[in-house]
Amino acid sequence: MTPPPRARYTGYRFPAEIIGHAVWLYFRFPLRLRMVEELLAARGIIVSHETVRQWARKFGQQFASQIRRRLPRAGDKWHLDEVVLKICGVKHWLWRAVNQSGMVLDVLVQRRRDKRAAKRLLRKLLKKQMQPPPRHDHRQAGQLRCSQTRGHAQR
Repeated sequence: MTPPPRARYTGYRFPAEIIGHAVWLYFRFPLRLRMVEELLAARGIIVSHETVRQWARKFGQQFASQIRRRLPRAGDKWHLDEVVLKICGVKHWLWRAVNQSGMVLDVLVQRRRDKRAAKRLLRKLLKKQMQPPPRHDHRQAGQLRCSQTRGHAQR
């Protein structure tokens, strides 16, 4: 059982709102600890970067999981794009998993064209999303139905 939200912050010099705001700033935006310290100082809250680090270490997992939950969900249809790039004169393959609205779900860059690695990328993405896209391509569904009916006819 998790303790109530206010109980987690008891015994600290600053109120829960300030601790929460500092940790939220650190995890939500790509800020260094000293930048968070400066942002809080601009609001009249004098706190050291070391204190922000300790708060982030103690309360960070809770805030990070809340931020992840609020991120937009992946759409109904996913696509895997393959692009050939030259980085320092060497060919590389960029695989991107994108949903129908163009939101990039995951990226993989590798030196060789590897179909197994691309499939691994999709498996990792499915595992991270914790559910497959709810809608499938109609052609695939039709092929699946045809193969299922053929199987029943042969029995």
